[in-house]
Amino acid sequence: MTLDDPATDRRTALKARSRRAILDAADALIAERGGAQFGVDELAARADVSRRTVFNHFGSLDDVVLTTCTERLGRVIDEVQAAASATPVGDGTRASMFDELAQTLRGADLPAAITYLAGALGPLAEGHDPRAQMLAEEAFSRVAEHLSAELVRRYPHADLLDVRLLVSSLVHGVAVIAMHWVTTTDPAAPDARAAWDALVDRLVHSVRAGYMPEH
Repeated sequence: MTLDDPATDRRTALKARSRRAILDAADALIAERGGAQFGVDELAARADVSRRTVFNHFGSLDDVVLTTCTERLGRVIDEVQAAASATPVGDGTRASMFDELAQTLRGADLPAAITYLAGALGPLAEGHDPRAQMLAEEAFSRVAEHLSAELVRRYPHADLLDVRLLVSSLVHGVAVIAMHWVTTTDPAAPDARAAWDALVDRLVHSVRAGYMPEH
């Protein structure tokens, strides 16, 4: 039997569908319940697969959650990058690049992603699972990398160190206010988005002072 055998292709496609169904089911359950508040049996039932099939694809329920979060993170990064690409090009100065980044961060739907990741990773973080911290750090590092690449693409003559310092200052500031927001705000409250926007404004004002003197 060769790799091109139709039976082999069907088995490969079936495995891919089963894995996709498990991840989609986990994503739906996390979104519905605000966190990974489900067991393997419920996940398998939602995905319409057997418990054994779940463990054929993933080593544990935590691995399912981490993979789901990684995929959600990828979609958020794509959204942030799209927002950055849609921002009007300035004159290439540090001041204009700062304004572009600030506009991008204000326009991205970060609260929804932060709420999702906090709910999904919270139990792992509370259990001191280092993978939760690593994924959270990866989230903001990847956002910084993508935003830096977008600025360099738009401004090929910009100083690379200036770009990285500027992006890092804002993105890691977002990490700080994200932690503050999820621990002090009910994401379901009517004023949750306003509270997030106020924190972003505060971050922008604080970082701006280091790049653009007010006098």
